[in-house]
Amino acid sequence: MGFVETCHCAGSFAHVYSARSSHARAITRASTSIRVLLPTHGKKYVAVAGNIGAGKSSLTRILSDYFKWESFFERVDDNPYLADFYEDMHRWSFNLQVFFLSSRFEHQRQIEEAPHSVVQDRSIYEDAEIFARNLHEMGLMAARDYENYQDLFKVMTSYLKPPDLLVYLKAGVPTLVNHIQSRGREFESTIRIEYLQRLNKHYEDWVNRYDLGPKLIIDVDEMDFVNDESDQSRIISQIEARLFGLFPE
Repeated sequence: MGFVETCHCAGSFAHVYSARSSHARAITRASTSIRVLLPTHGKKYVAVAGNIGAGKSSLTRILSDYFKWESFFERVDDNPYLADFYEDMHRWSFNLQVFFLSSRFEHQRQIEEAPHSVVQDRSIYEDAEIFARNLHEMGLMAARDYENYQDLFKVMTSYLKPPDLLVYLKAGVPTLVNHIQSRGREFESTIRIEYLQRLNKHYEDWVNRYDLGPKLIIDVDEMDFVNDESDQSRIISQIEARLFGLFPE
C-alpha cells in the first residue's frame, strides 16, 4: 500500500502530502506485521500425500525449512521389510503394511501431542486407501489379512485428528519413474510400471473422495520445485493461502 504523489507546492499542500505519506507507511507496516504473524498463529498440521517418487519427502523438507515446522518422515531407510517386500510382495505385504501402520500411528501420536506446527511425509490414510487396498486387489494380500488390517486401521484412525491441510502431489508415471531413478534406491529398481499405474489410479480415487478436511492438489509434472525456486515459491504461496489467507479457497 502507499501513495505515489508529486507535489510542487509549498505550505499546507506539503503538510498534507507529509501526513498522507506517514499514514501510508503506517498502513504498510501494519499490513506487513499481519502477514508475518499469520503463519505462526495457531498450530497447523499439514500432510503431504502422493505416489512413490512424487516428491513428498522433498516438499516436506522445503515446507519444514520455510515455515520452521517440525517434520515427520516415512520410515524407509530403517524399514526392516521394504527390501524383502519388493523381492517377494506376496510373502511380505501384510508385514510391511502393519509396520507402516504402526510407525505412522506413533508419528500421529507425536504430532497430536506437539504444541507446534508439523508437516508429515505421507498420511496414515494412504496406507489403507492406496497400498493395502492395491495389494489385496492384486492378490498379494490374503483376504483375512486384509480384513484384519482394515479393522486395525479403523480402530487406530478413530482416535486421530485429520490434517488441517492435505497436499496431494499429482504426478504421471513418467515423472514418478524419473524421480525414482534419480534418487537411486537399489530396492526400488524392481518396481514395475504397472504397479505405479495401479497406485496412481487408487490415489485419484481416494483424493476425489477425501472429505476429512481441506485439500490442495498440485500437478508436479510441469514443475521442478526441488531445483526451481520459482516453483517452490508458487507451491508455498498456495499453501499459505489455504492455511493463512483471509479468504482460503
